[in-house]
Amino acid sequence: MFRILIVLLLCSMTGFTQEKKKPVVVITDCYHPYQDPGDNLDLMQGFALPDVNLLGVILDITDAFRKDTADHPTLWKDPRGPREAGIIPVEQLNYIFNRKVPYAVGPMSLMKSETDKMTDAPEYGQEGIRLFLSLLEKSKEPVEVLSFGSARVLAVAFNRNPELLKRKVSRIFLSGGTASKNHELGADKGANMIPGGEWNVALDVYAFTRILRSGLPVALYPCAGKDGGFVKDVNSSYYKLHDMSFLRDMDPKLQRYLAYAFDKKLQHDFLKAMEVGNTYAEGKKLSFEEFHVWESAIWLNATGREIVKQPQGGYILKRKKQLTASDLIVESRLRPCKLTEIRDDGRFQFEYSQNSNISIYFRPDVEENERALNAVIPELYKSFKP
Repeated sequence: MFRILIVLLLCSMTGFTQEKKKPVVVITDCYHPYQDPGDNLDLMQGFALPDVNLLGVILDITDAFRKDTADHPTLWKDPRGPREAGIIPVEQLNYIFNRKVPYAVGPMSLMKSETDKMTDAPEYGQEGIRLFLSLLEKSKEPVEVLSFGSARVLAVAFNRNPELLKRKVSRIFLSGGTASKNHELGADKGANMIPGGEWNVALDVYAFTRILRSGLPVALYPCAGKDGGFVKDVNSSYYKLHDMSFLRDMDPKLQRYLAYAFDKKLQHDFLKAMEVGNTYAEGKKLSFEEFHVWESAIWLNATGREIVKQPQGGYILKRKKQLTASDLIVESRLRPCKLTEIRDDGRFQFEYSQNSNISIYFRPDVEENERALNAVIPELYKSFKP
């Protein structure tokens, strides 16, 4: 006991305390072979960021996209299948980082109504719901939930145990939706035709509207603005990485992880592949020259990181606790808002407000935001060391 007191006293005198990690659950529609390679790229952050305690990964999979040619009722008949839930990417990251983060697959079919508990779904897909609820129950503090894909797992979990989610979810960072005033239709005719005007909403409309109407604390990160998902908007999270050569400077194991995903490899020794094989640093051709990204803003905001503009030019990332009064922050934040309309097709309207447990992503200068992200995101990935 005396020794413990001495250690605590020394820690207090030197200012050393072990940083408390933020508990996070990631829900992702990560597949292998990939559908959106950004899912494989951003998933690394949960394993690599030193201030994140990744409690679990729930794989949000839609059965239509497991087929040779997708047959989702409203979305693109993607002919690039078949593919399966991203079990291989999660196992590879567990192997690389010497972790055993639990994961499971959620229901693969669409909800039949907003209040559907999906108790009749196949047993395999029930495990994702059970794991999510179990992680919340076991956590000693409220959990941040980062949702990339449909909101099906969240909606079904809420329908089964709403009080648990109200008690244990500190905030849902929800990637999805279209931010457009008065439901104005823009240049992207394909987006205009699908429910909600955006992919993640259309994956399961009942799930999205259930969460928006749930009363849970939600941070909305629309993937699309008026003109679709590939055009920057002040309230959308989309931007483009213009140069992927930073892959050559990443840790060799992470290079192999990304090469396995980006090249859609299917070799049996998928763990050994993280130890051997050519890397981008050794001359392997880059799989992509540029990259479409929707996830970065969620990870930066959820983990309390700000982009700071340097006096001499350029940008760096800083944790909020490291900021000084003279730092010039590139604004990229959540603004409280009221949802003034939630349509059954997943479209919504909002207005900024002072007090609300709903907020929406906001970046007043989309061009500077993209320039800044192109500077700091590659450096962030290069810093990851298993």
